[in-house]
Amino acid sequence: MKNINRYIVCIALLLGAGKTMADSDVSFEALPPLENFQVNNDKMISAGLPNEAHFSVFKAQGVSTVIDLIPGDRKVEETIVSDLGLDYHNIQVEWENPTVANFAAYVAIMDAAKSEPGIVLTHCRKNWRGAVFTYLYRLTQLNEPEAEARRDLDAIWQPNDTWLVFIEKVKAHYNVD
Repeated sequence: MKNINRYIVCIALLLGAGKTMADSDVSFEALPPLENFQVNNDKMISAGLPNEAHFSVFKAQGVSTVIDLIPGDRKVEETIVSDLGLDYHNIQVEWENPTVANFAAYVAIMDAAKSEPGIVLTHCRKNWRGAVFTYLYRLTQLNEPEAEARRDLDAIWQPNDTWLVFIEKVKAHYNVD
């Protein structure tokens, strides 16, 4: 009976039932190796640069929105993601010049996704940008404890001076200590 229930959950996910990780036994065990993959909460995951196989697994596991933080021509990824029926957004975050406006665009996409079923994937090349953006969103918008959100950021990387300044600017903008 337990195997039948798992089979039903898997079929529902494959059909796009929009379950979150809290609603079912969502597991990313089938995910091919992916640099700095992290589950942030039941509606948010982040990772380094995924390929087409990763996106297929993400869709099967309930991802409905992809936020790509890599600058440049991203048409190939946009096509792959859109062909899978996922919402695709690209925020052009320059490595040496992340801006509060970049983060505000991220917040707008995340806020719109909150009311929709499914999981949001935030990614960049190594999940360094992504880890900072998910950390800041959790801190400024979800009011998660600093230590909890920071632990996930630190598990991915320790931000350099450019990114530490960016973090402080965003926290100041959103009145978060």
